[in-house]
Amino acid sequence: MSPQPPEHFSALIIGSGQSGTPLATHLTSLGLSVCLVERTHIAGCCVNEGCTPTKTMVASARIAYLVGRAREFGVNVSGGRGQEKVDMLKVRQRKRDIVDSFRGGSERRVEAAGVKVVKGEGRFVGKGGKGGKEVCVRLSGGDEGGELEKRITADTVYINVGCRPSRPKLPGLETLDQSRVLDSTSIQELDEVPEHLVVLGGGYIGLEFAQVFRRLGSKVSIIHRGKRLLSRSDDPEVVDCVQGLLKDEGVEMMLDVPETSFSVSEDTELPVLVTVSTTEHRTMDIRASHLLLATGRVPNTETLGLETAGIKTTPSGHIIASPTLQTNVEDVFVMGDVKGGPAFTHVSYDDFRIIRDNLTASGAVKTEGTLKTTTTRAQYIPSVVYTDPQIAHIGPKYSDLKPLVAQGRKLVSYSMPGSWIARGLETEETRGMLKAVVDEESEKIVSFTAVSAEGGELMAVVQMAMWGGLGWKELQNMVFAHPSWSEALNNLWGGEKKVVKF
Repeated sequence: MSPQPPEHFSALIIGSGQSGTPLATHLTSLGLSVCLVERTHIAGCCVNEGCTPTKTMVASARIAYLVGRAREFGVNVSGGRGQEKVDMLKVRQRKRDIVDSFRGGSERRVEAAGVKVVKGEGRFVGKGGKGGKEVCVRLSGGDEGGELEKRITADTVYINVGCRPSRPKLPGLETLDQSRVLDSTSIQELDEVPEHLVVLGGGYIGLEFAQVFRRLGSKVSIIHRGKRLLSRSDDPEVVDCVQGLLKDEGVEMMLDVPETSFSVSEDTELPVLVTVSTTEHRTMDIRASHLLLATGRVPNTETLGLETAGIKTTPSGHIIASPTLQTNVEDVFVMGDVKGGPAFTHVSYDDFRIIRDNLTASGAVKTEGTLKTTTTRAQYIPSVVYTDPQIAHIGPKYSDLKPLVAQGRKLVSYSMPGSWIARGLETEETRGMLKAVVDEESEKIVSFTAVSAEGGELMAVVQMAMWGGLGWKELQNMVFAHPSWSEALNNLWGGEKKVVKF
């Protein structure tokens, strides 16, 4: 059978994440022909393996936690908290149902918009058509005509292929029963609560799953190379608070561990033997039932054929992008996690908005030969770790304040414990803290962190104040509803005040 000639489109989108999917429907609304190539599921990591499914599990774990605390609220329930009270099959099915619902909505929108969807893995094979690019798609299972590959050309190509969990090369890891070696995707498909889960890595993903499975009844141990958890949040006061919260819930933490190796244990119930070496040259063995690898994510670029198209990447494999998200190759753009930087859904969706706003009404990518200059809208990117309480932050990292101090700016911090929040006292959610850093001369808020129930919502209030140019005194005197979580922003400024020093 002779190969079919390439099919040409105005736009080709490789990957249907939180940038690619809305971009596909938007481009068709402009009258363009659009092809969306996706090798697994429409809607990308966030809906299928990331935010949506993990937060359903966080919710289930929180219910288990609250059941164990019911007597504190004057409510008597039969039984207690533990593995025997958790039905992981129902936890998993609830997660699957919500994911199917979200994914289904995206699929219906793409279909209704008239986007051509091709299921398979694409790679650049050269240039095709006038000013276009050529991509070969290895089809998933072949199409109805029996073709195994499909060639596509386009005037403009958008790359939105995302990242995946990394797998570190550690001694003995491959000797283990691989069904017990999990990543952030496979751990969500467990049908039973692990007896002892070892989490390798103390970042966002590791902490969320550590708390989830501790609350569902597992014994949990975190092993982390750093001296403190949460390398992205390097404020010692905040991180010490978080570590104390996890310790109170029974999560074991081994920090400052330079070397970790693995072997098979003789214990059939706990077959994963983890050997850690400390900085004091001591070793310790931990027997576990399961291992979660939470050591970061890597870009899905190695099979894209980027070198064929001449698209430049960083040493880590992330695609290099301009402020308007164009690669070094004309008419090829990149969006989402694969370009590096903060790997958040809200950043990926903002990438879509950048592309959208740089299109003319006719759908052309250029205006008089040059790109428009819309770039990211946010001076600072918000982040939330969905532990309970949440860890929310807006503004520069604490260590990034050092140059500001060196320039002579007088920065001061205000902090208060969660026990000062009236809403927290009423709901028995007093754990955590609030902390803001302000410029004393201008009275503007520089950064804000909430380790609190509904911390993400609290942070959003401060984010809007920062965006609108409000100072801390405006929040101190603002009339918030009582009793609300936001009302705590009236009281924060009466907390402990410190001059920021390094």
